[in-house]
Amino acid sequence: MSTDHRYMLRAVELARMCPPSATAFSVGAVVVADGVEIATGFSRETDAKVHAEESALDKLGDADPRLARATIYSTLEPCSQRASAGRPPCTERILRAGIPRVVIAWREPATFVTNCVGVEKLRQHGVEVIELPDLAAEAMAMNRHLDLS
Repeated sequence: MSTDHRYMLRAVELARMCPPSATAFSVGAVVVADGVEIATGFSRETDAKVHAEESALDKLGDADPRLARATIYSTLEPCSQRASAGRPPCTERILRAGIPRVVIAWREPATFVTNCVGVEKLRQHGVEVIELPDLAAEAMAMNRHLDLS
């Protein structure tokens, strides 16, 4: 099993810990630097509006020097828009933190946001984005109650 697959499966485990919601996806995130897991997060971990990537990055702070050589694993494409006022999209948080690599299992469908462009925005800013579609079904499993079209 590849390193990317191993950490994505860890993110899937975290997504299973999310309190269920009819209005938001259950997502898990893992931040890895120098081959070591340095932070994790999952949707609604600390409050009803927190996203997985946001939760993990909040534990580190944007100035953590390890982020410049980190990979963030997220079961879902990082958001490019937020419905929650005052909270920056996860793509902005990733860019601000200087994370050079993002690995996702599936892209955000139009369930809550009609046009998520997280992958495109990250790539436009030079971030390497890897997709693991072979783990998409597993990453979607805890979201089957939502419209995933």
